[in-house]
Amino acid sequence: MGDERGTVSPKSWLNRLSNLLTTEPENRTELLAIIRNAGSRGVLDAESQRIIESTLRVADMQVREIMVPRAQIISIRDNSEPKDFLAVMIESAHSRFPVLAADNSDEVMGVLLAKDMLRLIGQKPERFDLKDYLRPAFCVPESAHLDRLLREFRDKQSHMAIVVNEYGGIAGLVTLEDALEQIVGDIHDEHDDADEDSHWISAQADGSFVVQAITPITEFNDYFGSEFSHEDFETIGGIILSEFERMPRINESIELSQWRFTILAADLRMISVLKVEKLA
Repeated sequence: MGDERGTVSPKSWLNRLSNLLTTEPENRTELLAIIRNAGSRGVLDAESQRIIESTLRVADMQVREIMVPRAQIISIRDNSEPKDFLAVMIESAHSRFPVLAADNSDEVMGVLLAKDMLRLIGQKPERFDLKDYLRPAFCVPESAHLDRLLREFRDKQSHMAIVVNEYGGIAGLVTLEDALEQIVGDIHDEHDDADEDSHWISAQADGSFVVQAITPITEFNDYFGSEFSHEDFETIGGIILSEFERMPRINESIELSQWRFTILAADLRMISVLKVEKLA
């Protein structure tokens, strides 16, 4: 006979689990003890036990624990033209981008879906207003618990939320995938890469490179064979910002040590994405 546990249906193991409840658990600790007992007795397989325990823990976790911090957000300004953001949108492989007010980096105007911009690739529309393409954005406090976040995603039929701090400023963003991964584990898609460097630096067909501004200087030097100092700054974006001595505008360039750096994405506070070219 085969292993019956491999073919136990959800209804079956729920029935078997309920048989272990000689008394109703009075708190989460007691419930977890029962679940672990069920796992040790073979009523639950290891994966089912892990998912149930993770589901119970979600109620104790806060959004700030899983959000993408502000420094790593790739955002778009609401006065941008397609030429300003399409290359970054394609290269980042993200499906959604927060759109911020041109004069206030803490004012979220909406969310831009990459699929809504596909028809603009290679086109030069006579009139373009980014606001015509925006979807509603919703915000959650960084102190919100994940069970509340999941309900918000369900009720609003949304996949991304802007995380705000106690002062109303942007603290980060969080996606439905981020929340679900706390229950089922990492969800890899075709854009995920086990090599972290490839997430920071991407070679382009024209010989240039798209580089995340948060790329550590040591990683940048290893990749390009350059010798930028990391004594005063940790990231390549920090060096570029220091050289400009002000917040640069999109498409502004600067040349350093045989390299040209062009700003592809930035807001009023930080640089997000750079185009890097080797000078002849």
